[in-house]
Amino acid sequence: MSTTTAEGSSNQTTPQGIDQGSYESDPAAFLRQRRGRYGERLAKAALVGSAGLSVLITVGIFFALLLPALDFFREVPVGDFLTGQRWAPTFADASFGVLPLVTGTIWTTLIGLLIAIPFGLGAAIYLAEYAPERIRRALKPVLEVLAGIPSVVYGYFALFFVAPKILDDLLSIEVGTFSVLAAGLVLGIMIIPTVASLSEDAMTAVPQSLRQASFALGANRMRTTLRVVFPAAVSGITASIVLAASRAVGETMIVALAAGTRAQMVSSPVDPGQTMTGFIAQTATGESTPGTLTYNTLFAVGLLLFLVTLILNLAAGSIVRRIREVY
Repeated sequence: MSTTTAEGSSNQTTPQGIDQGSYESDPAAFLRQRRGRYGERLAKAALVGSAGLSVLITVGIFFALLLPALDFFREVPVGDFLTGQRWAPTFADASFGVLPLVTGTIWTTLIGLLIAIPFGLGAAIYLAEYAPERIRRALKPVLEVLAGIPSVVYGYFALFFVAPKILDDLLSIEVGTFSVLAAGLVLGIMIIPTVASLSEDAMTAVPQSLRQASFALGANRMRTTLRVVFPAAVSGITASIVLAASRAVGETMIVALAAGTRAQMVSSPVDPGQTMTGFIAQTATGESTPGTLTYNTLFAVGLLLFLVTLILNLAAGSIVRRIREVY
């Protein structure tokens, strides 16, 4: 039974014996003093451990790439590696200019984003703003099935269908068996679910009151979507695009199968070209002898790929923090 002190006093005791006055004055300190919350402490320790483990894994990957890469750069100057336009690490007259691999990666990534961004955002807008709930529940899982298809299947799809049937026969674009165009198109199809799903989640999270206020002012659904909902969800949409770009940069099997294995400066989308991940997939075989210069090129290219992805994510995080709106 609750008891109350003299009139005007704020100290009360709950049925469980908790000093109500001390709880109201500093709830956090009061809760810290309570004993017996072993389950909560265990959960907190598990969460801290999970966060720390991800950081340790990232640091471990960085140093696993860095140490062999340093051996590589002792023999090949960093400037020659970053600015050279000929990549032939296994030839007799070896050359280690990584720009051909960089241009191939840039072409496939940009073509993929040109496909994924408009189609992904279009799908997100329809699912979030126009589709009835019954259709939305049916379409979203179907869309996300694309994300579950193995990338090697996409690679063969680009090699045996997109390049000869779509580009050559249907669109009359003269491409060879391998091209960064075919690889980029299929790469864009693969990352559409990433843009669509995350953007749709961000748009759905926008408070309904903003839409109602826009409708009350006389705006139609399209104007409300483009001028109210889309700007309000722009931080989540930006994050989805950056995640899709990171996925495109790091994709291996599609570009290894469809873009080609010829490392050259790519100046046109119909040209074949090799990407950084494609080179790693081609070279990382049992025939590479650990400790040799050719073997260490794998780690130099991998370190460059790691740094590009890291910089891309850090820049995107900074942009998202600046434009994020809190409701």
